[in-house]
Amino acid sequence: MDGTIWNAPIDWLAVRREIGVPANGRSIYEQLMDMPSQERAEGIRILEHHEALGAENGTLIPGTMDLLRCLKEADVKCALITNNSRLSVRRVLERNPLSFEVVLSRDDGALKPAPQAFLSALERLHVHPDEAIAIGDAHFDLIASDRAGVANFILVGDKRWTSELFPVGVPHYKAANLVEAREIITRLLHQSLQ
Repeated sequence: MDGTIWNAPIDWLAVRREIGVPANGRSIYEQLMDMPSQERAEGIRILEHHEALGAENGTLIPGTMDLLRCLKEADVKCALITNNSRLSVRRVLERNPLSFEVVLSRDDGALKPAPQAFLSALERLHVHPDEAIAIGDAHFDLIASDRAGVANFILVGDKRWTSELFPVGVPHYKAANLVEAREIITRLLHQSLQ
């Protein structure tokens, strides 16, 4: 969600510093689970506060509505998979007319980069991984997609601080924005029909 279809005005590196977890390739929430209970509770409170601000003050990334409309017109089932909280996801979806057949937050199970995050969505959609296309903006997304056996992955944007965390040799497409991502998906869908 954040960074792919939703532009939340959150400085995640600053949030990591406030909570006291490093930018080491692991999610904030995953690192919170390793903390003693009192520190964990305070860290979760800080994280949820920033997520709520992001859900309330963010905006759709340009191209989101066109991409989802294109996918619906092509009869492509869509899932939203995020490491964000269910409450924040619900707020974003209340504020915007986005349609997904499946929505999974961190409250629903495994966090990305665990493959189960993608496999659960694919199972609910009745879609085999080799028929799927995943779109994301971070190494968590690429790794989860690869581990789940998703056929195609599109990396959107250019987050310099996470670029060193991308696994070497994992095939993927790069798109500067969702308009380019939509063009790649259109080509992939056309190829699958041939």
